[in-house]
This record gives sequence, structure tokens and C-alpha cells, in this order.
Amino acid sequence: MNLSSQFDRRSLFRFGGMASLAIGGATVLASCSSDSSSSSGGSTDDGSAFGTVAVQLSWIKNIEFAGEYFATEKGYYSDAGFGSVDLVAGGAAGTGVEAGLDTGKVWIGTSAPQLTAPAVLGGLEAKIVAATFQKNPFCIVSSAAAPINSPQDMVGKRIGVQDSNQLVFAALLAANGLEESQMTIVPAQFDPSPLANGEVDGWVSYVTNEPITLAGKGFENANFLFADFDLPLVAETLTVLQSTIDNERDKLKAFLKAEILGWRDAVADPRESARLAVEVYGKDQNLELEEQVLEATAQNGLVTSADTEANGLFTMTQSLIDENIAALATAGIDISAEELFDMSVLAEVYAENPDLK
Repeated sequence: MNLSSQFDRRSLFRFGGMASLAIGGATVLASCSSDSSSSSGGSTDDGSAFGTVAVQLSWIKNIEFAGEYFATEKGYYSDAGFGSVDLVAGGAAGTGVEAGLDTGKVWIGTSAPQLTAPAVLGGLEAKIVAATFQKNPFCIVSSAAAPINSPQDMVGKRIGVQDSNQLVFAALLAANGLEESQMTIVPAQFDPSPLANGEVDGWVSYVTNEPITLAGKGFENANFLFADFDLPLVAETLTVLQSTIDNERDKLKAFLKAEILGWRDAVADPRESARLAVEVYGKDQNLELEEQVLEATAQNGLVTSADTEANGLFTMTQSLIDENIAALATAGIDISAEELFDMSVLAEVYAENPDLK
């Protein structure tokens, strides 16, 4: 079973693949600056209230950014006062969000605590202001005939781990009291054919991607989420410079309102989310419609939770924030909640627009 065509674009880069960052902040952004401009692309020559802004996406334009597609297509960004919103595709070869913020190339971006925290510790004055995914999508996928249902089940097994995911995998082991010596770590690329071929017993994966594609190719599989085993990190977090929070608060609130509206629509309509990804925004990615529908449906389980039902999309309870700080510490990143998160802007959006919940 050869699945390389499905995965040669799908590097699991985000949680440790930024060459300019290292766990614990030992290596930082090449040029962290406290006076980086937060007005990149903020011209109002078009007559709009906020002009054009650049949004750095964490990955290629696939289903992961369905809410942004809806916000564009339905005019939520323009209604909020933006002349246009430039969705900049990311990927393993692309500029990371933190680097883009530091250089002023982007105004906001989707990232992850594991990436933002080391940058902040290295001197970048930035904060996470919202979390699209309440759970990170990382999982271990395995054969349904020989399922690996927990970290303890990996003992004595062969686990395929990509270079860019070594850090988050190590954090999973540390959080569950395991050592690499208790299993065989097999260096892997991004095509999970070794799992389908029986060369490994488990595979580091995104729950919204490889398990679905493998099943579509006839390989029945099982998986467990890292987030369910003491590594409850959020993902696809919206990160901005501190100066944006301080000096462009109304602009940021307008953007977050449009994001909420877009993601509310995306959650309600997985098929239209998939169509926009396949036919419009990711049409150069050769995405498959039915696969993207399945991924959109699975993704909804990460975007929504009992807490978001009560408090609104993108919100994080104090308990979830505390859990993320503890998980980062497990990964060797010691940072306080106040240094990394600022949910006050989002709280104001919901207070001023209670109908958004």
C-alpha cells in the first residue's frame, strides 16, 4: 500500500519544526525585537476602517482553515472593517508565525503553544489570544488488528516518529513516565506506508488526517490522542504581538469576531468547508472532497467542547490554560500563563456580542 501521494505535502511540521526555535528557549528567533510594527498591511487607502492584514496560516490551505474561508466568502472580515485579509499559506518550507510577526510580515497567525512559548522566552513580545483547537490533533495511529490504545501500549513496539515531531513525542513519553528505551523509535518521513506495510506498529499522526486517509485506502486503524494522555495542549492558536493588543485592540476584536462567525459556519457545515478547501482555497493541492469532508467532521471534535458550548469558540478556561502551562513544563518549556496567554480581548468580544456564543 503506497500512500506517498497523500502525504508528501503533509509534513507534521508545526509542533517543533521551526528551525529558529528550540525547546526550552536555547535557540531563539534570529532577531527578536520589542519594537516590531503591528501595522503590517494596515493601510486604509481602500477606505476601510482597518485596511488589509496578512494572516500567517500554520499549514497549507486545506480543511484546517475552514473558518477563515467562510469568514472571507461570507464577508465577515469586510463587515468587520477590513479591506481584505490575506491568508498566507504555511508549511515546512514557509515562514513560521513567530518569525513573521517579528519581521512585521504578518499581523496575526495560527501557531501552537510549543512554538510561541520559546519565542516569547527568547524576547518576542507576543501573546496567544485565542485557541481554535481545544485539543491538539496529534495521535498515535496503529492497525485495528493490533491496536495501540495508550502510551503504555507502546512499550516494546516500533513507533515511527518524524524528526520534526521528536519533541512533542518526547513530551508525551515524559508526561506518561516512559522512556524511549522502552520501545524502538523508527525514524520516519511523512508517508505512513511503513505502518500499512507492517514495518512499524505505531505512527505519529494527526487524528484528522492519516487515520482517515489510511482507512480510505483499506487499512483499518485505531488511534489515541496525545491530549487524552496528560498532554492537553491546544492548537491552531491565534498569536499577535503585544503591541497589537495594546495599540490596536478594536482592530483585533473586530478580527476575532469575524473569526468566530467564520468558524461557527464551518462547524455547522463540514461539506461546504470541504468544498471551499478543495475547489477554492486549496485547489492547487489536489485535495479529495470526500476525504476533506471526513477531516472537517473529525476536526469539529477538536474545535468544539463542553467549555466552548458554554463560553464560545476559541475560549480557554483557566483550568485549560493551567493544563497547557503544566504540559509545556513537561516538555521543558518553563513559562507562566501571564507571559503566554491573554484571553481578555476575546472576553471583551463575547461581552460585547453575547449572541456569538
